This record gives sequence, structure tokens and C-alpha cells, in this order.
Amino acid sequence: MKRTFAHPSKKRTLSADKIAFAIATLVVATLIGLILYLWVTQTDQPPILTIQQTQPIRAEQGQFYVPFSLKNIGGKTAEAVQVVGELKQGDRTIESGEQQIDFLSSFEEEEGAFLFSFDPRKADLKLRVASYKLP
Repeated sequence: MKRTFAHPSKKRTLSADKIAFAIATLVVATLIGLILYLWVTQTDQPPILTIQQTQPIRAEQGQFYVPFSLKNIGGKTAEAVQVVGELKQGDRTIESGEQQIDFLSSFEEEEGAFLFSFDPRKADLKLRVASYKLP
């Protein structure tokens, strides 16, 4: 008795090859489409930087922590972003602090905190972006 073994059909192999090629083509086309979309929709808008206090002020070991969030909602990247926190009573600055964020790309957010020895709840707290540079 002679046994015969089934050979894989060439039709199945071609179908699998065609499916794999179609998937690879779809992935490449999607990537190219996304790159073109980002290129076309990219605005020439400069960095727009916003800062706000994110959580309540907390006191620990004689220091007062003021958490903040810095966002770039503009179209371009900002480098060397300088953030200033000031405590004022009237025209007099009681205490101030500075921080520098190295890099903030478009629609990116960074978080940090200022530390003060004077209670910010007993003064006028101002958080602001002082400067940045374009890459």
C-alpha cells in the first residue's frame, strides 16, 4: 500500500503572501499618511506657555510647597524656559524663586514645585513664565 502525502497548495501560499503584503502595505501607507498629516497641519505658531498651580499648597518641615504645571499649547518647541514664582505683599517682594525647564515641545506638559520659607497663603503668589528661547 502506497501512502500519499498532501502537499500544501500553491494557492494557499499565494493567498498568505498576498495577505501579508497587503498588511505591510497598509502599515506603510498609514505611517506615510500620518507623517503627511502632521506636516500639513503643523502650525507656524510660536510657543504659547501657560502655567498654573495644580494642587493645594502643602507645608512640611518649615517649607511651603507650591506645585505647578507648565504647558506649551503653541506650535513650536521652547528651550530654556524660565519660570518665576514670587510672593508679594503690596509692592514688596517677600520671596522669589526661579526654575528652568530645558525643553518643552509642542503640546507637552511639565510639572514642578516652588519651595518657599514664607507661607504663600499669607501673601500674593504669582507664577509666571519669564523667558524662553527657540531651538
